[in-house]
Amino acid sequence: MEILQRPWLRFYDEDVPRTLTYDPVTIPDFLRTSARRFPRHEALVFMGRRITYAQLHHMVERVAYALSQLGVRKGDRVAIMLPNCPQTVIAYYAALSIGAVAVLTNPLYVERELEHQWGEAGTETAVVLDLLWPRVAAVRTRLPLKRIIVTSIQDFLPFPKNVLFVLQRRRQEKRARIPYGESVIPFRALLTRSEVHSPPVSLSPDDLACLQFTGGTTGLPKGAMLTHRNLVANVYQIRAFLMQGHVEGQDRVVGILPLFHVYGMNGVMNLGIHLAATIVLLPRLDIKMLVEAIRDERPTFFLGVPSLFVAVNRYPGIERIDLTCIKGCFSGGAPLPVDVIRSFEAKTGARIMEAYGLSETSSVTHVNPRRGLRKYGSVGVPILGTDAKIMDAETGTRELPPGEVGELWVKGPQVMIGYWNHPEETAQVLVDGWLRTGDLARMDEDGYFYIVERKKDLIVTSGLNVYPREVEDVLRQHPKVHEVAVIGLPDALRGEKVVAYVVLKPGEQTTAAELREYCRARLAPYKVPRMVYFRESLPMSPAGKLLRRVLRDEILAQQQAPSPEDD
Repeated sequence: MEILQRPWLRFYDEDVPRTLTYDPVTIPDFLRTSARRFPRHEALVFMGRRITYAQLHHMVERVAYALSQLGVRKGDRVAIMLPNCPQTVIAYYAALSIGAVAVLTNPLYVERELEHQWGEAGTETAVVLDLLWPRVAAVRTRLPLKRIIVTSIQDFLPFPKNVLFVLQRRRQEKRARIPYGESVIPFRALLTRSEVHSPPVSLSPDDLACLQFTGGTTGLPKGAMLTHRNLVANVYQIRAFLMQGHVEGQDRVVGILPLFHVYGMNGVMNLGIHLAATIVLLPRLDIKMLVEAIRDERPTFFLGVPSLFVAVNRYPGIERIDLTCIKGCFSGGAPLPVDVIRSFEAKTGARIMEAYGLSETSSVTHVNPRRGLRKYGSVGVPILGTDAKIMDAETGTRELPPGEVGELWVKGPQVMIGYWNHPEETAQVLVDGWLRTGDLARMDEDGYFYIVERKKDLIVTSGLNVYPREVEDVLRQHPKVHEVAVIGLPDALRGEKVVAYVVLKPGEQTTAAELREYCRARLAPYKVPRMVYFRESLPMSPAGKLLRRVLRDEILAQQQAPSPEDD
């Protein structure tokens, strides 16, 4: 019989309960409750446009009804390919309200990535930004898409910004012609329906809410199946563990983390709406825009990744801006240097709580306590309602004692139910309710966990996941490339940078600039290697398996790395 000692419990803050009850609700219930209790409170702020909870709920109901009239049914997958803007929140909550499954999609994805993700999900409906139309049009005939709903940033800009936006865009670029018709519909049309009737859909906490695409243990990204129960549980866990004392309707949060990422989706959008907080949406990772939003909108809590904290610390004139409105900060995605923590905390007076999570866990599994013992370099302790242990990485059959490095396993109500249409992968990572994270870690005597290495070679750059095999597969298609290895190397700003090591075919010559340009046409910008090194060979096992870790250790051990060919 398995016995968990849970040494971490004694380090929970005093006001954190040791057990938690999860209400049998769904994600749309968060919005309904906040709209009923705080109808006039600002829900969203977007570039000067202010939307109350009553208005947001009304818009969601209209779009939900319109989607049902267009034929979207319970269980259908609805892709949302938008930056952080009101339409993202509206489309997400509308889709979930009628029992559809949200497939949040990175707007930076190129055609190849879209075709894989939407094809894998069986997406029949997509909500996309008009600027992205050329990419969607290029793949629509190869996908089961039945309807595409198109919106523009200007749709939710206040006057006169909406007019100025159009004029500026016309000067800067040629606008794509969008063939509106029966299967291509403007988002604005969904909001102008005269009739609004709640679709007769019965939702259960165990219904699927979204497919959050992740690389899993190997290969191309797969859809982690997250139910309403998973997402709701994680919101409750975060609130109970980190936000004791926060009063509903009084918080403000900056939404700069991409909502297509699980961290932004559940940690900013769903948590924010559950708390009836005001979410200040920023459509891109722009530090000037972020600093101005903090100055003008006075957020009370801020969720970020290390590169954002670094950038704010370094922002010219930051010492003249009052940041003390921020009462709580959360950091995830990569280790946060101690000097960055101290500098940011000195400016705000707020404590940064480093956390750890996965797409497969609805976002958070570990975090440093809000007021209690914090250990630098640690991802903290398992969050309320979560268990964790270190198992031997070779067989996964032996639990390791404190101090030893093995694979981190976690269990809790936030853990996914499996990978979409990948039963074999699911069986590999879910064992008796435990999720094998694929990350190598250790636990100390106090129950604090430290991530040592990524077993699955995942690269995290600026909080975004890059899977080496995907980049390698693209580079191998170049006619001059014989073999390639992609690894992540430490980077002070991004956490990690993507680096490629290339072996050319005999007699061939090329440059790093050519290979990077080749990647740009086939990968999202953050996946494109920052550096390209040329080598005569790559380290291989006797069985012919690429040894990325050997390559990484070799490079890091060098006193001076060779100058890369870079553009």
